[in-house]
Amino acid sequence: MYSAVRKNKVNTVLILLFFILIIGGLGALAAWIYQSWVIAAVTVGIAAVYALIQYFAASAEVLALSGAREIQKRDEPRLWRTVENLSIATGTPMPRVFVINDPAPNAFATGRDPEHAAVAATTGLLEIMDDSELEGVMAHELGHVRNYDIRVSMIVFGLVVAIGMIADLLLRMAIFGGRSRNSNGGPILLIFGLVAMIVAPLLAAVVQAAISRQREYLADATGALTTRYPEGLARALEKLQTYGQPMQRQNSSMAHLFISDPNRPGFMARLFATHPPLQERIERLRHIGGGF
Repeated sequence: MYSAVRKNKVNTVLILLFFILIIGGLGALAAWIYQSWVIAAVTVGIAAVYALIQYFAASAEVLALSGAREIQKRDEPRLWRTVENLSIATGTPMPRVFVINDPAPNAFATGRDPEHAAVAATTGLLEIMDDSELEGVMAHELGHVRNYDIRVSMIVFGLVVAIGMIADLLLRMAIFGGRSRNSNGGPILLIFGLVAMIVAPLLAAVVQAAISRQREYLADATGALTTRYPEGLARALEKLQTYGQPMQRQNSSMAHLFISDPNRPGFMARLFATHPPLQERIERLRHIGGGF
């Protein structure tokens, strides 16, 4: 159990370092195109500032995009008490609690740290989960908060946006300026720009998916350790597998935040899946339960 937690954390650090290498490589390509490291610094700097803005603003954006409505204890006492009890048991600050009016069963956590966290559940989830299953789902989401997965998600989201910005700038620079003004390398630079624009965002999407899959396993394990009843979360995941459906408000940029994929499963969605298969997660939980 604890070795799996440690392994997931190490893997996440390595993946984030890979993200930084992608951005550094794109910055170096920008410097080569314009023969100026100043241009590279400005390009990466602008992307970093934008990523920082997203780090602080993304949580509010996610809640707004999902149509989440903040509640108090009187509005949805069962959900509120479940989150409150788990927060007390784990010593975690009480997050803000939201409900999404959507028949698709799902839930997510967001924020940049435990002091600025929020958890949300759909009306569809609340309708089909019994108390132990709801506790398992919320323990999973609080696991994301306690493990700082929410911070990792915000950082990754900002880095993905930054890579997209840099790749777009590279393409424009390759087409409209740079070394092509003073050399015969124009077509080669255009090819470099096209490759950078296409490959870098794809690599970013693969890395984002890898981070998300690692954090889902970790949150499952943390939730099971919190409740001491992995079967509750396992049964909840079985219900998500049986009754899951696309959410009414779909946005691929925030799909990795949910406990199960809220989008329609097309070929590309499966290729860059942000979630491990539900059946595999269920089997892992039941294996953990055998250890208890």
